[in-house]
Amino acid sequence: MTEADAPVEQVATTTPPPPRHWEADVLLRDGRTAHIRPMQPEDRELLVDFYARVSDQSKYYRFFSPMPELSERDLDRFTTVDHRDRVALILLVAGHMIAVGRYDVIRPGYAEVAFLVEDRHQGRGIGQLLLEHLAQAGRERGVEEFVAEVLPDNQAMIHTFKDAGYQVKSAFEDGVMELVFRIDPTDTAIGVMEQREHRAEYASIERFFSPRSVAIIGASRRQDTIGQALVRHLVLGNFTGRIHVVNPSADSVSGMPAWKSVGEIPGEVDVAIVAVPAESVQDVVLDCAAKGVHGLVVISSGFAETGEEGRMRQRRLVGLSRSYGLRLIGPNALGIINTDPDVQLNASLSSVMPPRGRAGFFCQSGALGSAILEKVQNRGLGLTTFVSAGNRADVSGNDLLQYWEEDDATEVVLLYLESIGNPRKFSRIARRVSRRKPIVAVRSGRSSQGVPMGHAVRKIGAPPEAVDAMFRQAGIIQVESLEEMFDVAQLLAHQPLPRGRRVAIVGNSDALGLLAADAANSVGLVVNRQEALGADALAEDFEDALDAAIDDPEVDAVVAIFIPPLNVAGAREQVANVLAAVGEQSDKPIVSTFLGTEGVPELLRVPDVAGSSAGRGSVPSYPAVEAAVRAMAHVVEYAVWVRQPQTAVAELGSHDRDDARHLVNELLMNHPEGRDLDFVEQHRLLAAYGINLWDTYAVETLDEATTAGEALGWDVVLKATADHLRDRPDLAHVWRNIDSADEMADAWSSLNTLITDPDKAGFVVQRNAAPGVPVTISTMEDPLFGPVLSFGVGGPLTELLGDRAFRIPPLADHDAQDMVREIRASPLLFGYRGSEIVDVAELEQLVRRVSQLQHDLPQVRSLQLPLVLAGAEGVTVLGAQVRVEPVKDPRSDWFVRRLSTMPGDTLPD
Repeated sequence: MTEADAPVEQVATTTPPPPRHWEADVLLRDGRTAHIRPMQPEDRELLVDFYARVSDQSKYYRFFSPMPELSERDLDRFTTVDHRDRVALILLVAGHMIAVGRYDVIRPGYAEVAFLVEDRHQGRGIGQLLLEHLAQAGRERGVEEFVAEVLPDNQAMIHTFKDAGYQVKSAFEDGVMELVFRIDPTDTAIGVMEQREHRAEYASIERFFSPRSVAIIGASRRQDTIGQALVRHLVLGNFTGRIHVVNPSADSVSGMPAWKSVGEIPGEVDVAIVAVPAESVQDVVLDCAAKGVHGLVVISSGFAETGEEGRMRQRRLVGLSRSYGLRLIGPNALGIINTDPDVQLNASLSSVMPPRGRAGFFCQSGALGSAILEKVQNRGLGLTTFVSAGNRADVSGNDLLQYWEEDDATEVVLLYLESIGNPRKFSRIARRVSRRKPIVAVRSGRSSQGVPMGHAVRKIGAPPEAVDAMFRQAGIIQVESLEEMFDVAQLLAHQPLPRGRRVAIVGNSDALGLLAADAANSVGLVVNRQEALGADALAEDFEDALDAAIDDPEVDAVVAIFIPPLNVAGAREQVANVLAAVGEQSDKPIVSTFLGTEGVPELLRVPDVAGSSAGRGSVPSYPAVEAAVRAMAHVVEYAVWVRQPQTAVAELGSHDRDDARHLVNELLMNHPEGRDLDFVEQHRLLAAYGINLWDTYAVETLDEATTAGEALGWDVVLKATADHLRDRPDLAHVWRNIDSADEMADAWSSLNTLITDPDKAGFVVQRNAAPGVPVTISTMEDPLFGPVLSFGVGGPLTELLGDRAFRIPPLADHDAQDMVREIRASPLLFGYRGSEIVDVAELEQLVRRVSQLQHDLPQVRSLQLPLVLAGAEGVTVLGAQVRVEPVKDPRSDWFVRRLSTMPGDTLPD
């Protein structure tokens, strides 16, 4: 039965509104934006106009019969939905509907799905986007399977369903194909979604960096203006495309004809650089949209960085740009640069055009952007591309990572981050990119988790250690300063990765050699070879020592130290020639302290056929040996990470996710504000993931405690569980080895005497567990960051010293292994001072199970296993604390593609 034959269902006027997160800005296959939202009754005129633009063939494919127009009955049926059993989503560009998709529940858990896309917008991936968003809405409403009826010659729609990553079953009856598939977010379906996201985001950024024509809006003839600086930098940078200037008050600017508006410019305009007053920028957006401009780089300030009025102006700017399909860099941006000789684009306020290199650089601060470019030039590092995104209202570091992953010229990614708008997406993309290209990042506000004014993000609630763990988990080289970033970048850009931690030190200064050895030991490197050549060493001596070090199988990297000797003419050039020649041929990285210089000195550069100022094999120099060694240590850690076998997130047996979901949903239906779980509920939830919670009896009187002891067969423990007592270092709240009613009476009397306010102690009785090392595992659901998992040895010292390991679910096997081993107290688990080695494999399994639970159930606001005993024969979970709350905002990497929004945004119609 097609939808045209379906009976009309009357929907009550009190139909609750759809969830707010069903509305989103999205990116299409060609890199342009659109807006998706639920259908509303007032969309009748939009639907009529849309349907009039659809071809007769597309209408026939949709309804299996000629339907040139929609009747009033059809309009009522299509625009009146209940957002539960009848869900419809529409896609808008410039306020016009260009597509609609819907599902209708046929029976519980089973719904029919269908789409209609305006013909001139077909081929842009719209059907795939609608299917993703409808599937997610269906999952939230309890739908498990979709069915679609498609005519056999409608191959485009058949491929839309079959290419979505679901297991599609097909049947053929009465000339119609029936496609049936479960809509579970499988790894395959998620992988397909991520690949499409990657292609779309790459396409949107590639157009910024490779424009054939650029318009400067706000170009000025006055020399001291931003508009004049932009014109000058584009021209002097030798941009290979066409430059157009827009100034309604001038006939020409810098010898070029000035146009009154973008619309008057002949031919196409790919990118517009905007430098007009903030209140005029929205008019520029409309002008650019009418012209068909792909993207805007907004240099103008006066937006969210100025306060609430500016924030509202920025929201309107982003909403307007996206509604017309435009991507936006900025506002308050320094601009963008591409050093490709075929482009030579300097669309920025910086007069510095950096040399061609191997690194792509993203930063958010315009003020720092100019200083960064100066530093890059002074060091001879070189860049492929540069973006200073200012307030980063739309285009972000995530978009640039997607671009650089595909850009063959970019081998190293450099990020200066003042905030992270979508941490889970950032982590997901960075994990993938880091496998191919190193990412070096500086994160300001690291300890305070502060967010600069103007940045469209929420403050991260997770502890700073969790963010650091996310960076490590993604293979990102996190450094403390811009200087250290460049130290690491110049090594990555010019030298191969080391195979291990073993270094050789070769130099003509004993004092600096000792400093290098001390520095290496302090950062985890192993000095396996040290050649002290003496102050009068010649170039030949350096060559022999360097060759020997590189040929040594026990050496993975070399630190070369050269201080020019007195009264030896030409020694500097001769040693430089040796270092450059050895560096070019070596398969092991070399760093140097050469004359105390910084960067890649001219003497140590190897020419690059690709046109870079310094090619592969060039030897970077550092003014201090400590900086050289520290840079090497960062690169070693990255090399270890990248060579670690890639393991998928393991599926864990012995658990029932459906039962856990049903439990959580039942609780939230009865308690919409959320609540803490009682013991029975905790036991059921944890058991669904194969976690056995030790039986616990809450007791308030001696008689109840005695009854509990008898029920457990004695050999029990009586303990207080109140928060202010649980972590007492003297363990005065615990009485063990109780074997009879008399012993329970003694224990009860003693604890009630020792504990102040025993009525609030929260006494429980449990069986006496086998001895083991106490550990704690906990999770939390951060509104921005998503799930966070932590692990540590139990006790107050862990809290005092902050000795906890953090990870972001889901975990691979090696993530759980690393967590257990990286805490400082880990020797307690591995036989410290003759104690038994605990069952580490079982402990890691428990960590992964808790991680999977939190990953699957964002409604679990927090979960704590405050006391787990890890022993030689296994682990015992002695207690749990779980709280569930409704999900007010979906995780930032929900199972659909969506562009980020500012906190508190009301998305545009």
